[in-house]
Parts: sequence; structure tokens; C-alpha cells
Amino acid sequence: MPRIPEIQTGCWSSLLPFIGKPRRGPVVPDANPTKEVHRDSESRELPPYQHLYGWDGWENTSGSTRSSAEKPPAYTVDDGLPSRVVQVIEDRLKELSPNLRQLSLDIWNHPETAFKEKYAHDRLTDFMASHGFSVTPHYLGLSTAWRAEFTHQSPEKSGRAQDPLRVIGINSEMDALPSIGHGCGHNLIAMSGAAVAVAIKAALEKYDVPGVVVLLGTPAEETRGGKTILLERGAYEGMDACIMCHPSSGPDNFTALGPGVARQPVDVEFFGHGAHAAAAPWEAQNALDAAFVAYASISALRQQIKPDHRVHGIILGRDWTPNVIPDYAKMRYYVRAPTWVELEALRGRVTACFQAAALATGCTVEVKAGAGYFEVRNNNVLGQEFFRVVESQYAMRTNFGEGAAYSTDFVRMTHNIKAPLHPIYSIPTETNGSNHTSQFAKSAATPEAHEATLKVALGLATTGFKILHDAEFTSQVREAFESSKARSSMSITGV
Repeated sequence: MPRIPEIQTGCWSSLLPFIGKPRRGPVVPDANPTKEVHRDSESRELPPYQHLYGWDGWENTSGSTRSSAEKPPAYTVDDGLPSRVVQVIEDRLKELSPNLRQLSLDIWNHPETAFKEKYAHDRLTDFMASHGFSVTPHYLGLSTAWRAEFTHQSPEKSGRAQDPLRVIGINSEMDALPSIGHGCGHNLIAMSGAAVAVAIKAALEKYDVPGVVVLLGTPAEETRGGKTILLERGAYEGMDACIMCHPSSGPDNFTALGPGVARQPVDVEFFGHGAHAAAAPWEAQNALDAAFVAYASISALRQQIKPDHRVHGIILGRDWTPNVIPDYAKMRYYVRAPTWVELEALRGRVTACFQAAALATGCTVEVKAGAGYFEVRNNNVLGQEFFRVVESQYAMRTNFGEGAAYSTDFVRMTHNIKAPLHPIYSIPTETNGSNHTSQFAKSAATPEAHEATLKVALGLATTGFKILHDAEFTSQVREAFESSKARSSMSITGV
């Protein structure tokens, strides 16, 4: 019997939607350029896709899309340290760029799915150890998770009472998609985490700022929620902030912070009774029919759900053959909505479709909901500082946007850690080549994608350094978290 894949828990799709004509970017040449592609003579390429809603205001080409009221106050100290810190971080990233590029390509060329990221685990831990980090492989019982830590104590304060060292956490995702490879750009996320950690280390040493840098290698984002497991096992305890980034299709030189969406996977099994399809079909309860009735019902339901809600899934079987009426069928669906409250309401309507299909076909049905995710909740104070850096340094366009149809296992951090930051940024892609496509996988290996990632890495590293250096800023970050938590009408209990 073929193995049914595990319930997926991470999925990024159309993170930074295009409005208008999407742009093309250079791609990696095909590994087999001599192969022929056969197409029907009447076939046509898909038209460039357009979205009715997305990141408000991104088409503004003059720079930031945020209002002036949203801009944070300038960050300055008496000796002008921050501007010099940015230069130190940028210089370190430029110095390491060839090695970081090779690191990204090595992971890209060795795509590994959930909890099988052995090559990425070994490559990344070796890289971090070579740059002075203390590395713990196979972290907290997960074979492909790892932890790299660097601690800097100020020699000037040696022997004197010191405040507890603040800790900046960073994530490196590593897993690829089955049959697609790095179609979500996790090779870039892995590389960016290493880049941010090493750049912060350089700034701490240069300016003798005490602090702790922790980089976590987080497996299985696409399928099993590695960060959720690590959180439950204590990997994020003691962090004052946790940061990472994610690539997407989108406009040039653009980064955004959006809420993401709540998401829950649902597995559905239909049990019927098999029979000879020609000799005695009346003896059967057709489980495959039940699955198709449910599929059609949900397709009809989509006409009556809100534009920012999503229901999508697949049908799985078990040794089907045309002359035997199937006695078993399985469906795997994702239900998404902007908030958990809305998701619960939508999930009830979707469940009714499965139950109705079983009733119509005489089958029985079992519906099992997997681990759910709430919407992503970025820390606005951290986000504004990150935007300030990339706007001033690279004239990047920025947006606190709405409408991003993605979910991620980072969501638990955004509800449990006082300073979560998860910007999305654009890389050049082919037309209709957004995340989770083979086209995006090619785009994730281009020099242009690498350069875009280093811009965001500089913004994250500078923001992370500020957490370690500036106690007042860190206090503001914590206050923003508490304020956001108080405004939320939802509880994370049971997620």
C-alpha cells in the first residue's frame, strides 16, 4: 500500500501578489537543456495573473508606502553608533557574500523534505562552527534541528555586576517541497539566518556590546511544523526577540509585514464497501464517489465564502483499479481565514460537505483536524525599525499590508515571544511563477534573489543588534507586544 504523506503544516502561496503585469527575472538554466517539451498545437501560455486585492499601495514607486505617522523616530545615541553599526554589518555581509551564495546553492542543489534535511543540517552547522559559534547538532531530539550560539561578554565590565544578557533569536528554515525542490526558497531562508547571525556577531565584537545570538535550524516547516515542536521543547525560552524572513514573488525592491492567515489541515477518510464494478455494482458503497461529491460540494461552497477565505485540497486513494469499486478514499484539505475565529466558522461549513457526501453515498466518514495555526502577529516596533533601515539603506518600498494568503509554523512565536519579526520580501520571478512552483525554485537560485536576501539580512541584523544594544528600545518592543496581546480577542490556548 503506498504511503500517504503526513499532514502538511506550512504553505506559502502568492505571498506578495502582483497587481498588473508581473515581471520576469533570470532563471537557472535547465539541468537537461536538450530535452524536448511536447505541447498541443492549440495550447497557450496562461495569461499573467492579477489579484483584486493585495498589499495596499505597493504600486507607489516613490519609496515607502507607509504614512509619515507610522514612521518610527530616528534611532540615535551620543556617539553615532547605529550608523557605524550598519556599515560594519554591511561590510561583513559583502565580505561573506560569496561564501553565503555558495551555502545557499549547496542547499538548493540538495533539496530535502521534512526531517530529512541531513545535508542542510551538516552544511549549516559546519558553516556556523567555522564562524565561531558553539553548535549543538540534532537539537532537542529532532535529528535535523540544530542550534548555534555566540555569547559576547564585555571585557570592560568583567568582574562587575551586569544585567542579564539579552538574547536575539534567528530562524533558518531548510526543507524543500516534494518533486519541486526549493520552490519556497528555503535555501535563501537558511542562508539569511546564517548571514544575520554572523553579521550581528561582528557588530557585537566591534563595539564591545554584550549579548547572545542564537540561530536555530528549524526543520519541516512545510509538513510538520518544526518550530512548533521546538517551541514546546523549550528552544525559544529566554529570547528577547526572534527574527527571520521569507522570499516571495512581488514588485521590485519590496518588503512587507502582513498578518498572514489562520490555517488548519483536515484529513477526511471515507469508508465504503467494495464490489465488482460490472457484475454487482449494487452491492457497493463507493468511497471514491463520496470523495468526489465532497469535492464538488466544497467547490460550490467557495462561491459563498469571503474573498480572503481559502479551502483547498486533494484526493488520495489506496490501490485503486477500474473494475473494483473503491471501499476507501482519503482527502486532505486546508482551511484558511484571516483570523482563528473566522476559520472555526468556515471549518464547520466545510465539515458539513464531508458529512453530506457520506450520507449521499451510504459511506461512513471520519474527519480529523490537524494542528491549527493562528494568524501571524508581527511586532510593530521591530517592524518599523526594520523598515527604517532598509528604506534608508536601499530605498526599499515597504508595507504593513493586508491580504497575504500564507501560513507558517512561525505563528506560534508571534503569539508567544514578545518580539517576533517575519518580513516577506520579493525576488525576481517568472510570470505565474510564485511560491510552490518549479519556476520559483529556479528563481531562488539566481544572483538577483541572493542580493535581495542580503538587503533584508542587513535590515534584520541591524534590528537584532538594536535589541541587544538598546534597553529602552527593547522595552518599547515588549510594551508593543503586551498592547497587541491585550487588543486581541483570541486566546492561543489549544493551538
